Amino acid sequence: MPERLTEMLTDTWTPLIILWITVLPSIYMAPMNQSQVLPSGSSTGLKRLNEEQRVLHRSKRGWVWNQMFVLEEFSGPEPILVGRLHTDLDPGSSKIKYILSGDGAGTIFVINDKTGDIHAMKRLDREEKAEYTLTAQAVDRDTNQPLEPPSEFIIKVQDINDNAPEFVEGPYHATVPEMSVVAIIKTALPNMDREAKEEYFVVIQAKDMGGHMGGLSGTTTVTITLSDVNDNPPKFAQSLYHFSVMEDVALGEPIGRVKANDLDIGENAKSSYDIIEGDGMDVFEITTDAQTQDGIIRVRKPLDFETKKSYTLKVEAANIHIDPRFLSGGPFKDTATVKIVVEDADEPPVFSSPTYLLEVHENAALNSVLGQVTAHDPDVSSSPIRFSIDRHTDLERQFNINAEDGKITLATPLDRETSTWHNITIVATETRNHSQVSRVPVAIKVLDVNDNAPEFASEHEAFLCENGKPGQVIQIVSAVDKDDPKNGHYFLYSLLPEMVNNPNFTIKKNEDNTLSILAKHSGFSRQKQEVYLLPIVISDSGTPPMSSTGTLTIRVCGCSSDGTVQSCNAEAYVLPIGLSMGALIAILACIILLLVIVVLFVTLRRHKNEPLIIKDDEDVRENIIRYDDEGGGEEDTEAFDIATLQNPDGINGFLPRKDIKPDLQFMPRQGLAPVPNGVDVDEFINVRLHEADNDPTAPPYDSIQIYGYEGKGSAAGSLSSLESSTSDSDQNFDYLSEWGPRFKRLGELYSVGESDKET
Repeated sequence: MPERLTEMLTDTWTPLIILWITVLPSIYMAPMNQSQVLPSGSSTGLKRLNEEQRVLHRSKRGWVWNQMFVLEEFSGPEPILVGRLHTDLDPGSSKIKYILSGDGAGTIFVINDKTGDIHAMKRLDREEKAEYTLTAQAVDRDTNQPLEPPSEFIIKVQDINDNAPEFVEGPYHATVPEMSVVAIIKTALPNMDREAKEEYFVVIQAKDMGGHMGGLSGTTTVTITLSDVNDNPPKFAQSLYHFSVMEDVALGEPIGRVKANDLDIGENAKSSYDIIEGDGMDVFEITTDAQTQDGIIRVRKPLDFETKKSYTLKVEAANIHIDPRFLSGGPFKDTATVKIVVEDADEPPVFSSPTYLLEVHENAALNSVLGQVTAHDPDVSSSPIRFSIDRHTDLERQFNINAEDGKITLATPLDRETSTWHNITIVATETRNHSQVSRVPVAIKVLDVNDNAPEFASEHEAFLCENGKPGQVIQIVSAVDKDDPKNGHYFLYSLLPEMVNNPNFTIKKNEDNTLSILAKHSGFSRQKQEVYLLPIVISDSGTPPMSSTGTLTIRVCGCSSDGTVQSCNAEAYVLPIGLSMGALIAILACIILLLVIVVLFVTLRRHKNEPLIIKDDEDVRENIIRYDDEGGGEEDTEAFDIATLQNPDGINGFLPRKDIKPDLQFMPRQGLAPVPNGVDVDEFINVRLHEADNDPTAPPYDSIQIYGYEGKGSAAGSLSSLESSTSDSDQNFDYLSEWGPRFKRLGELYSVGESDKET
């Protein structure tokens, strides 16, 4: 303890001792040489001073100089004195002024400008800032002129024990495997079990100064968590489980869950389930739910209440991850018994086969039986079954079915060449519960019957060259048959009996079931005969055999020396040399075009010469005829046609008037002969005028139209002034003002007229 106290006192008072050691020698040495001051306790400095005096003989500045120290966290009533600055140039007459600048100057550290004393004005914390660099300078108080250059010095903050130990990252968490024996923080109890207690809280204290009196301390909390190990096996909550399931449950559907609990957690608690025994190992399966760790029992095969009503299974749950250190604790698995009861359900009918295939010949008789489908009710009640055809699969209603026994019959004739296969669906329905329905596909294949005769594959037209040679193949023809015999097609070709000794052509059967047509001789001529018709009989090898006759058209053509067909028309011989068929067509087109132009010209000319006199059936009054030709005088007869004034209908017969009804019936007058275009127009008009004045039945072209039917059915009567039997003076037009705004103006006009007459 004395040693520690000495150490503490030394650490505390050393700055003060050094400070005064550095100050006092400067005071006492000043009389010897006021221009030089040395650091305290330095004999080497004295010798250096004597050498500089002897050699240089000049005055040098001297600072009372060293590092200064101040205690941190000092909180006395007065500012703490850090040190004093003094220069040899200061005679004590207060003419020198001390200036301080740098870190904290004026705020933390303040200097007495007369004495040079430096005081700390605030509490200092070494942990925040350990040292301060300042600059000191002595200036003349009156002129502020520097007496010496500025110099730097350091004030160090001296540490004291003012901070207790701290746990920087606390509180701490530690994990220790359960059942551990040794750890950094040792366990006080052996075989600590996480399942009994998982977390422990420990308070740790740290002291400085080796734990001696006066030291500081800090505490932290350590949370110790026991990590899990696989030391517990899974255990079923019960040894026997009961489940029930309907027999019509879908495959893969879950029917129940079993649970084996494990006190461990995480990977150590994961278990797998298996069916190890029982009469339903192939009917059921069990899987593990990754989220809940349950065992899910599902159906693998269809259930049948009528066949088996219950199942017994033995289920095992075992840990997936086993720790070998704890194998001695026993097997990490458990078993349980599961009993499953199958319940009866109303099932739909069941067909004897999942599909049916029927065959029928295309010439089968109507109502003949094609086949039969059978079905039964699997339930104990065994309901009767009725059969029907889904007509969506038999739109043409070609088949029927007996609703009682399921026999399928033919309703309409079949044709294999039209459709070889027919796919229908048969529906079986329980009579006691119509909602129980089953369906089965039935494929009906139509078998072939030789009912189609072979025929040419296409309409053939052969071309024979005039310069052809005997035995030359003119054409190769082939035949087709809509039937489909099992051994394939084989055709027989022959000529009609009356054409067997045909002097011009013969036939030859080829190995590929085709026929070649050959010429017997040469020297065919288009002028002699242009076309030959060769009837050929085609027969098949079916039972019964079918045959047909096809006619081959052989046309004689002109060919080049290499056999290329050039022309097959007999008229080609009479064509002039160098004039082709295209040229003839062009000439014919030109002739037709000229004929069309002539017809159009005649039609337009006739239309221009038609008279403008209105026919009786086309009599439209008050027509205005406009003439665009401007007259050239009395002698201009080209721009005016006198025929327009002639009335051809009036010349040849009676033309009654339509505007008035004549009082007397006149006999038709004899019209004048047509006047030629070259007569005097004045004489012609006078004759026509005289004729019109003396004939009341002639329709005058300047007559006034009378609308005798105007106003019929109107309350106002007729508005025509031509046919009115009364004068204007006898009429009263006051009613016009009562007809509304549209007749207001008209009423005012007539009322004004009447007032004028009265005046």
